[in-house]
Amino acid sequence: MAQACLGCRDGAAFAHPFSMAFQPIVDRRSGRIFAHEALVRGIGGEGAGSVLSQVSDEMRYAFDQQCRVKAIELAAALFDQTEKPYLSINFMPRAVYEPRACIRLTLATAQRTGFPLDRIIFEFTENEQLDTAHVLGILKTYREIGFKTAIDDFGAGYAGLNLLSRFQPDIVKLDMELIRNIDTDRVRQIMVGKMVEMLHALKVEVVCEGVETFAEYRALADLDVDYIQGYAIARPSFEALSLVTLPLAA
Repeated sequence: MAQACLGCRDGAAFAHPFSMAFQPIVDRRSGRIFAHEALVRGIGGEGAGSVLSQVSDEMRYAFDQQCRVKAIELAAALFDQTEKPYLSINFMPRAVYEPRACIRLTLATAQRTGFPLDRIIFEFTENEQLDTAHVLGILKTYREIGFKTAIDDFGAGYAGLNLLSRFQPDIVKLDMELIRNIDTDRVRQIMVGKMVEMLHALKVEVVCEGVETFAEYRALADLDVDYIQGYAIARPSFEALSLVTLPLAA
C-alpha cells in the first residue's frame, strides 16, 4: 500500500457537519434491492446544495474523504448484511491524488466497521472536464482492490464513449435527461435501447436513474435495462433505508 499523500489529515480539514440519505437501486427483473446510493445531506436533512456550497477547491479532498467515511459508517449500521446490498458512493476524481494512497482511510473505515469491500461501488460523474488518464488510473486501482466501479450521468458529460472504449466499468448509469418521458418519446427510446444493447455487449450493467413514473419504468423494462433508481421506486431516506413498495417483479 502506498504511503498517504502529504497533507492528508483524514478529512479533518472539512469542518462543516453533514450526513447522508440513502436511495435504493432496484433489480428490475427480481424486484430486489441491488444497492443503496449514499447522497449528501445537511445534518437536519437539508438538500445536498446546503453542503456542497461549503466545499471550496482547497477542501475538496477532505470533503471527499469524509463522505466515504460517513457513507460506510451509516451503511454498516443500517444494512441487513444477510441481504448484502451494495453501497454506492460518489467520488470526486479531482480529489484523488494517488489512488492507493488516497484510499487508505476508506479501507480503514471498512475494516473498523466490518463493511465488506466487495460490496462497495464507487461511481463518478462525467459532468466536468477530467484528465482521462488519471480517471483510468483510479478506476483500474479500485477494481484491483475489489470495489465495483460505475460511471454516473453517462451521456451528459465529457468522458463518454472515449473513456468507455478504454475501460469498461461494472456499471453505467444513464443520465436522467435521457430517461425523462421516455415512454412517449421515440427518439429517447431508440437512443437508450442502442446504449443498453452496446453496454450489454461490453458486459456492463445498466442503471436508469431519475425514473419518476411507472410508465417510464415499463418503457425501460421493454428496453431490457438492469436496474432502476428514482422516485417511482423510492425517494431518498435521511439516515435510513427506503422501503420499495412498487411491485417491480409483477
